[in-house]
Amino acid sequence: MSEQSFFIPKFFENNDYFIDEKVNYFKFGNTYNVFDKSGEQVGVINQKVTGWHKFLRLFLNKAMFPFLLEVHNMDNDLQVSIKRGWTFWMSKIVIVDSNDKTIGTIKQKFKFFKPTFIIENAEGKTIARITGDWKAWDFKINDANEKPIGTINKKWGGVMKEVFTRADKYYVAVNPDYTEIANKMTIVSCAITIDMVLKNNK
Repeated sequence: MSEQSFFIPKFFENNDYFIDEKVNYFKFGNTYNVFDKSGEQVGVINQKVTGWHKFLRLFLNKAMFPFLLEVHNMDNDLQVSIKRGWTFWMSKIVIVDSNDKTIGTIKQKFKFFKPTFIIENAEGKTIARITGDWKAWDFKINDANEKPIGTINKKWGGVMKEVFTRADKYYVAVNPDYTEIANKMTIVSCAITIDMVLKNNK
């Protein structure tokens, strides 16, 4: 599919995403609000957990469980889903668009607190890597040629410095010069859900 014919939802046209976890002590799933750099909410990320999965999580390691994350815009339109099947160790994560068409996959490597996410397109070609330190919450996003194209951290300024004051938030920034729009949707999907993916591997 050519860059010209590839449609990218408006949600993914942003280059700055501020992710804010909504704490809910009575649910097993997570919900995150997504804001742009002006402080306007642009979407929501929900973790879908079935009733019997909630029950089994009381007895089994949640790192084994399948998970489903859904990204919606403010009109509640599904933008993308990130899902994984049952696993015993670092299985492949699949990213699908709103038509349930696979647009990419994520492969994980984890060494102590330094995870690596290898992001591939639908054809299995590596398009980016996310590497960093989970404990320090400092990640770098590089393209397939190891050129920096973005960051994930807990550092921000401007209006969001006043809005985001708690630690359970993080900031995803994509280089505005990155023009591979067919890949951007897949890369951003991985980047904005990185906290949820890591928590499901604990």
